[in-house]
Amino acid sequence: MPYTIEEHTHRLAAWDAATSARASILCRFKVKTGVEILEACGFTAQFSIDQLPDPDRVDEVHREWRKKVITEARNRKYTFTDGIAAKLINSYLKARFVCGGYHENERVACIHPPIDSILMESLSDINIGGKQDEWRRMSKKKWSKFKSQDYEKVILLIRQTIPGQPLWK
Repeated sequence: MPYTIEEHTHRLAAWDAATSARASILCRFKVKTGVEILEACGFTAQFSIDQLPDPDRVDEVHREWRKKVITEARNRKYTFTDGIAAKLINSYLKARFVCGGYHENERVACIHPPIDSILMESLSDINIGGKQDEWRRMSKKKWSKFKSQDYEKVILLIRQTIPGQPLWK
């Protein structure tokens, strides 16, 4: 099988995602395991921009992706929260598509950003959207401990603070 640019960007994005998601001391795993989980969930070199959800379905599809990632992690004897699953997915999609030159695509504009303490503390420090208390509260919950509703609340807060703009911003 020839080595393609799709394979190359997939490998880089998968490495980046696994490295980012395993940053929490609450969930350590090998990069290889993170890559295996992503690939078992369909995030492979063949996963294309056309397979990203329509903007009106992104949250629903993302919830399904998180469930798959959590199940695949459990199959490998790891406990992933929605926060860790989201970090794995979002870091992959960001590296693969946002930074891959597709940032103006409407489907890519809806990709959730990777959530972590650095982002939430920064949003709190600059009081983005006048929601400093909410950012601080969510930051104290710790991204790696997020349940589905915590994660989705942060995504909603981001949308409210940058209405109509790509979420990668």
